[in-house]
Amino acid sequence: MYNLYFKIAIRYLLKNKRYSFINILGLAIGVASFILIMVYVNYENNYDKFTGSENVYRVYMDYKKGDHFIQGDAQTYNMAGPTFEKEFPEVLDYTRFYRLDKTTLKIKDKVIEETNGNVADPSYFEIFNQTLLKGDLATALVEPNSIVLTETVAAKLFGNEDPLGKTISVFWGDPTLAMVTGIMKDIPENTHFKISYLLSYTTMKGWEAIDENQKIPNWNNNVFYTYLKLSPNADIITLRKKIIESDFEDDPDERHNIEPIEDIHLYSNKPYEAELNGSVVRVKFLTAIAFIILILSWLNYINLSTTKSLERAKEIGIRKVAGAQKQQLIIQSLLESIILNMIAITMAITIAIIILPLYNSFTGKALTFELASLINILPILGFILLGMMLAGLYPAMLLSNYSPSKALKGKIRTSASGLNIRKGLIITQFLATIVLLIGTIVVTKQINYIQKQPIGSDLNNIVAIHGEILNKKSDSLLIQDFTALSSEIRKLSMVKDVTTTQTYPGDGYENLSSFMGITHPDGIEEGNVVYYNYRVESNYFDLMDIEFLAGSTFLPNSKRNDRNLVINEKFAKEVGIANPKAAINQKVKFWDVEWNIIGVIKNYHHFGLKTPMQPVMIRYGKTRNNLLVKLDPEVASTIGYQNSLSQLQNVWEEVFPESTFNYTFINKKFQAQYEEDTKFSEAFKVFTALAIFIAALGLFGLTSYTCIQRKKEIGIRKVNGASIFKILKLLNIDFIKWVGIAFIIAVPIAWYAMNSWLENFAVKTNISWWVFILAGIMALGITLLTVSWQSFMAANGNPVDALRDE
Repeated sequence: MYNLYFKIAIRYLLKNKRYSFINILGLAIGVASFILIMVYVNYENNYDKFTGSENVYRVYMDYKKGDHFIQGDAQTYNMAGPTFEKEFPEVLDYTRFYRLDKTTLKIKDKVIEETNGNVADPSYFEIFNQTLLKGDLATALVEPNSIVLTETVAAKLFGNEDPLGKTISVFWGDPTLAMVTGIMKDIPENTHFKISYLLSYTTMKGWEAIDENQKIPNWNNNVFYTYLKLSPNADIITLRKKIIESDFEDDPDERHNIEPIEDIHLYSNKPYEAELNGSVVRVKFLTAIAFIILILSWLNYINLSTTKSLERAKEIGIRKVAGAQKQQLIIQSLLESIILNMIAITMAITIAIIILPLYNSFTGKALTFELASLINILPILGFILLGMMLAGLYPAMLLSNYSPSKALKGKIRTSASGLNIRKGLIITQFLATIVLLIGTIVVTKQINYIQKQPIGSDLNNIVAIHGEILNKKSDSLLIQDFTALSSEIRKLSMVKDVTTTQTYPGDGYENLSSFMGITHPDGIEEGNVVYYNYRVESNYFDLMDIEFLAGSTFLPNSKRNDRNLVINEKFAKEVGIANPKAAINQKVKFWDVEWNIIGVIKNYHHFGLKTPMQPVMIRYGKTRNNLLVKLDPEVASTIGYQNSLSQLQNVWEEVFPESTFNYTFINKKFQAQYEEDTKFSEAFKVFTALAIFIAALGLFGLTSYTCIQRKKEIGIRKVNGASIFKILKLLNIDFIKWVGIAFIIAVPIAWYAMNSWLENFAVKTNISWWVFILAGIMALGITLLTVSWQSFMAANGNPVDALRDE
């Protein structure tokens, strides 16, 4: 019996090729899109998940603002871990990291650069559930000058040689000779704390380049990432309360707090994060888009299936007269649905596998369909299968309920409830389409807005040069060399100006210092605002085109510069100065030193447009962190930018023959902050287009159904003189009404959703009224284009064909 059902189903699908093709295509695109999006969402949701990760928490700082506390830095004091382990029985262990960015590793003539080096406690392996491929876990990070390399770094340095026991040079401030005591597996990409190598914590005690407060346990410098391993039975709410209420550092304006390591990537966006984290809002939006596309494909299938059911009314009537039972008809219809859906799923998986490499290059992630990944998405696949079965059930029930007498007489008409269901389905499709269109317009508008928004500084044609000097020299001698380097670079034809700086806009919190606790010019002391500061040379502001509102820059080589400050508008406001001109020669006190304000600059966005404006003060000082070179665009474009960079490298290597050379165009680095948002915008556009395409297929099906239902009515109207235009109006008016209803429902939903997304930006565009109107017009246009062809064919048909059976 089932073989017969199977043969009939195959014959029916082959006979109705257009129906089968549209249904399979819609379902395949919907399911493929859903799988790709959910694989990405699953990847993001599984950040920092490993055996025991549910018991690992990161310590961070809260700072007092007014009468309440706000989230502060991701880093804390090196005393926090040992103290919490001692004072709170829920804390079983701790580990601390001290980040070493842009380090150079050398063995013999082989030199490599790494950006994810860390100093760490030996307990790292236990807390993060890491094992060693070579070496002893118990001793690998115990002795000073011990280093554990990842597989990739070890291969770069040693090739196929055994690295254990060999000594390498680590250049970060002071050159350090470190012995390789272990090799560990590469850290997974979906972790917020990337590691290329680990130096033992005790190594820091021998470094001259870092503050003494960072070498011994204390409550002075919060520059460490601290992670706690908690007891599985720990009451997190109670422990968090005890940590918050503790005041081991004796400072009422700050406190410690904890957060699950599994939540950091999507929910944390604090200053001094280990990396630029993801966004839970972005993941929720993509999840919503995935479900919208999948549901649209199901609605499309239901609409097309119910459309075809009218054509099969006589077939069902004959089967019922021949003795077919309702259950048999349902099974037959479901079998057709299962075959069609299995073909669609097979196509969807094939499409997803083929597109995955391109999808990975677009997302920047290493997504796979390996067994471990597939196990995580099994519930998703189960949901897809369940949904497809339910989508096939409604047409099956509809077919089996047809009256044989009415079916054989051709008098099958849709009931009022059935018509309302179909209207509801199509309005839902319009609703989803309009919401996605509004979302696409708002996201595109915001990305364009932040990319074109002035930041208060001109970053174009500026190259930041930096590198590691491999021959040991004192800081004073290196500063002299950088002065000589600046002089030589200025002689190049394509160079307009050169300066040194500790940091620059777009560099984030890297190389940037912060502090709390300041005495205002009027003598008021406050300690609950975070102030950021960095050092520059006198010509920095001219090179960066940062505008002075009052005062001026530092005097070159003046001894008075040691106690002079340039501040931004936000800083002036925080210390109670409303008028920039009134700030000149005012005194502020911090670090037990009195400072003189000599200039006030216009606010500029150092951290990007997603971060609120911060109070910044700038001190004078020659530094070797970054050498900024401003290029003349006309000369550089004439001789070629690559040639210009080669000339800069040649001068660098003449001054520093034993060194590495790196460069960054700072405008590109600044824009890189929005890379994920730009990708999100592009993904939104692509998946919205796919959703519209699937919805259009559903419209096509409903239009076909309407034309079949009203075939005789159209014939009668034409016989009585109705024009093609009037018939088109008759057939399209309902769709226009449905678009209108969907638009009214979609507007508040879209406004709320996009307003929530815009909250991620400190500088944001407004959701203008025209956004909604444009989305409505686009939805109406897509609808009319989709249905008008079918309507025109029906209106242009011969009325004799429609009425010949009457």
